[in-house]
Amino acid sequence: MTAPKRIAILGSTGSIGRAALEVIAASPGAFEVVALSAFSNSTLLAEQTARFGAQRVAVGDEAGNARFPPGVVVQRGARALEELAGDPDLDLVLNAVVGSSGLKPALAAVRAGSRVAVANKESLVMAGELLMPMASATGSELIPVDSEHSAIFRCLKGTRREEVEGVTLTASGGPLRDMSPEASAAASLEDVLDHPTWDMGRKVTVDSASMFNKGLEVVEAHWLFDLPYDRIRVVVHPESIVHSLVRLTDGSLLAHLGEPDMKVPIQHALFYPDPAPVAFRRCDLGAIGRLSFKPLDETRYPCYGLMVEAGRLGGTASTIAATADEVAVEAFTEERIRFGQIASVIEEALDGVSVAPADDMDHILAAEDEARACALRVVAQLAN
Repeated sequence: MTAPKRIAILGSTGSIGRAALEVIAASPGAFEVVALSAFSNSTLLAEQTARFGAQRVAVGDEAGNARFPPGVVVQRGARALEELAGDPDLDLVLNAVVGSSGLKPALAAVRAGSRVAVANKESLVMAGELLMPMASATGSELIPVDSEHSAIFRCLKGTRREEVEGVTLTASGGPLRDMSPEASAAASLEDVLDHPTWDMGRKVTVDSASMFNKGLEVVEAHWLFDLPYDRIRVVVHPESIVHSLVRLTDGSLLAHLGEPDMKVPIQHALFYPDPAPVAFRRCDLGAIGRLSFKPLDETRYPCYGLMVEAGRLGGTASTIAATADEVAVEAFTEERIRFGQIASVIEEALDGVSVAPADDMDHILAAEDEARACALRVVAQLAN
């Protein structure tokens, strides 16, 4: 009998972390949940720890003092999260931490040579230049959890590299896709968080509405699949059934189809390279009836263009854009700036912070600090 995989879930109280625990619960005996982490929701973390028998947890400095089961090692702060991720005895680390906070844990897991299920886009966007060579050196495998990259990852299996012309990511168009650009710029928080197909956290849902998320995914695809930016395309696909496509040199396409349920790519990443055993939702084309596609109108989504351009610039430009977006999205969700002003914050940060090589962690962290300070100044000006 195969021993259960020893797994750590970073960000277990978020939407991806909760879905991952549903996957684990549906396959008893397949996994041993060794460690869990949460930034602030210590109450739910304590419940998850008791249910799944985790031995270690990491919580943010500001988290409450929930009661954990006897014998559980509880550590606090960013350093505790890195130590948890870097445990060399783990078989798999699921990095579902939101935003730039997932960067250092990703580096720790890769440095330890672990297989990493990547749900944190920012780790590759900000430090792909560091992570990918390090993964090659340590034998760490990066398995994508985003539905788009998971689809490409699966389509590329068994496909010869010289057959691949490029890849096409699909985008739902987000919750504002049917609004005019003017109405979209003034959209309320309630409108922005009302995603038509996916159930995601607040940050990712806002980024989906601005299409900044798709820009992050383009940069992520560049690093994961070693493709130049001119071979990565995006189309709008409102049904969210085709998760992405691989374009072949003979003009044909390989596509991965499935219901919009994050448990499908999560399960694939957790069980990889073995087949996933559970069908949470079956894709029924007869019931779906129609699949539609249209080009992405970049003039409608300035945040997308800014993120992709930052990726093309290279160095710490991606860090600057991703950090500025974090600041802007937080300000929008606190209703201090308008939705249409998120792009202004990102643009000002890219103009105001110098780009350095991203081959050193100190450069990346310095760019993050400068971009955050610049973005906060811009937000303060806009809020006034």
